[in-house]
Amino acid sequence: MFQLRRFSFAVFVSVALALSGISLTHGQVGQSQLVNPDLASEKDLLALPHMNAAIVKSILEQRPFLQMADLNALLAKSLSKEQLAELYGKMFVQINLNTASQEEILMIPGAGSRMVREFREYRPYKTIGQFRKEIGKYVDVKEVARLEQYVFVPVNLNSASDDDILSIPGAGKRMVREFKEYRPWTTLEQFRKEIGKYVDKKEVARLEKYVTLN
Repeated sequence: MFQLRRFSFAVFVSVALALSGISLTHGQVGQSQLVNPDLASEKDLLALPHMNAAIVKSILEQRPFLQMADLNALLAKSLSKEQLAELYGKMFVQINLNTASQEEILMIPGAGSRMVREFREYRPYKTIGQFRKEIGKYVDVKEVARLEQYVFVPVNLNSASDDDILSIPGAGKRMVREFKEYRPWTTLEQFRKEIGKYVDKKEVARLEKYVTLN
């Protein structure tokens, strides 16, 4: 009977995580259904709340946004706080759990001062799995899954698995190959030089924010 109960509980946990959108893998970048403004098409951006042709044009011209604060500064010229909050429920530039400012954390819809405190308490984060565990002490599994969409932990260039690299938005199998080809990486300047052989400077800068040597 004990074994049956233990098996049933394990099944329940697995199903709950699957339904909530939380991956059982250890990818570093949060599982997200949000539109990524650095990668989205003009059509997809126009379909978002409060978007118009002028705003979308400015996003396309100024991306990539290396920080959420940069995108917010652009959009705040045209949209109210209420409009921004609605928009950020659909689109967001994921923030680095280890470096994001208080202001950026508060841009996450529904995140208040308590969540700022909890996000910061467990720094430095090594994996998204650590984030799920620690923040799961305060909110339920569905809320952890929702918050996870807004965050990332940089992947280590020298030890990241294929799945970790593929968790970076826009990184495909080719980038897995290139990331691994030049190991061991010793500097980010080396990363810029080698990956710059395959993509332009803007894309190198976008990818760089998701990686670390530490």
